[in-house]
Amino acid sequence: MEMVTQETKISTSKLLLLGIQHVLAMFGATVLVPALTGLNPAVALFTAGVGTIIFHLVTGRKVPVFLGSSFAFIPVILLVGETYGLPYATGGIVIAGSLYLVLAGLVMVFGVERVKSFFPPIVTGPMIMVIGLTLAPTIVTNNIVAETLPGTLAQRWIIALSVLAVMIIVSVFAKGFFKLVPILFGIATGYILSLIFGGGIVNLEPVAKAKWLAFPDFMAPRFGIEAITLIAPVALVTFMEHIGDITTNGAVIGKNLMKDPGLHRTLLGDGLATMFAGLVGGPANTTYSENTGVLAVTKIYNPVVIQIAAIIAILMSLIGKFGALLQTIPAPVMGGVSLLLFGMIASIGLRTISDAQLDFTNSRNLIVVSIILVMGLSGVVFNITSQASLSGLSLAAVVGVVLNKVLPENI
Repeated sequence: MEMVTQETKISTSKLLLLGIQHVLAMFGATVLVPALTGLNPAVALFTAGVGTIIFHLVTGRKVPVFLGSSFAFIPVILLVGETYGLPYATGGIVIAGSLYLVLAGLVMVFGVERVKSFFPPIVTGPMIMVIGLTLAPTIVTNNIVAETLPGTLAQRWIIALSVLAVMIIVSVFAKGFFKLVPILFGIATGYILSLIFGGGIVNLEPVAKAKWLAFPDFMAPRFGIEAITLIAPVALVTFMEHIGDITTNGAVIGKNLMKDPGLHRTLLGDGLATMFAGLVGGPANTTYSENTGVLAVTKIYNPVVIQIAAIIAILMSLIGKFGALLQTIPAPVMGGVSLLLFGMIASIGLRTISDAQLDFTNSRNLIVVSIILVMGLSGVVFNITSQASLSGLSLAAVVGVVLNKVLPENI
């Protein structure tokens, strides 16, 4: 049987294999976000698949992009989850997705360059650093050092450091496709070590009780001003990430996606996918550079392949025992991943500043970056009303955008 695609004629069996390869590329990162934050991994797979299909429908099936769980939201989901509860975190994600719709409208009316001028590297770079550094100590402490965790402290550190070592080795020395999935190798190593150590570090009872086929445990969102002001501003950072990913994707496939179907449509698709995810209890979605990397390797750019991957992700989310297995990943394994992950997020912020070749002998640049970091990391809270306040990333974003526009270029 042959299937005619937009680009070329490819057999159905080959399309299926290519789709599975894209699933493998996105899988580790997509399930890692819920595993770290307490959200349901099966729901994350479901919303990634449905969100990707939504994106492709909105963009006229012209953009070969997969949407998976966004790392940028991890710290604020953890913070809101611990303070107010996870339903409030997913409510904030819905509002973050709606901001994408607003940005899409602004891009359509004013043009991308004018909108981007509010979020230059001098603002987005330190904001990304704030995201990575906000809860790094807490997640490591809670997943490795906490006395309530099963296993001895030495066992937990061995597991975590082994996960870290494997991820580094795979990232540095692996070739081809394997280089794209270091997190999968790290988690597999940590899981096997946890089984060897025993002592209840891995609890397989939920897998035994789970049904083979079952809908994921969806969760309705709840909305609170405090949670929204913590989570929604992350959309301003992922807006720039989105532009970068769409630009890169277009360069790989040899098309100007910013023009056709247009940045406003890709933003709209991303926003609607994120809103859907929040409405059913999933993490925010984002365009995945991992899958763009697979496109570059395979030279197969047809969006049908990504759509097949989305359907596979949805089907995987409906296998109850598989979803239960994902939730048995031990805390020290996630701690090991976090040792690298949060530092890498902060480093991306540094790279954003470095790539822009900002001059830090200019007092203006020092002031903007310094104030964003202090406002984002110091715990400063600015009360707007008795019900609404700005703190952390939201306060840093507002102050950074305002300072960048107000301060003269040369001071």
